[in-house]
Amino acid sequence: MATGFPAITGDVLSAAMFNGLVAFTVTTESGATYTVDNDDLYQVLIQTSNASTKTVTIAPDSTLTSAIVGSAITIINTGSGALTMAAGAGVTLTSAGAVSAAPTLAQHKVLQCVRVAANTWRIYGAIG
Repeated sequence: MATGFPAITGDVLSAAMFNGLVAFTVTTESGATYTVDNDDLYQVLIQTSNASTKTVTIAPDSTLTSAIVGSAITIINTGSGALTMAAGAGVTLTSAGAVSAAPTLAQHKVLQCVRVAANTWRIYGAIG
């Protein structure tokens, strides 16, 4: 997670926190499955690098306790296998993809998941 997120009332913005606001923290996930957690929110770019198909799951609010309306998760698929987004228990995903609730992402494409309500995420980007 980028330094400085999430802040609470009374926090003092330090230079390190401010600098953390303007750059992505880049993480790499190479497995066939991955479930998003609190460390993936805000200025984080998740790279998936598996050569086979892979699934990234958006966890429910009970797990993503730092997610507020407007929180974003950004993912790039650097692996050659297609990436499919999946909803955790009680989570609703919608997108303009061919399969709205389970959009796919081809190699070198990027998507962003934005929390719009409790356990509800919209997915935007180069999805199929």
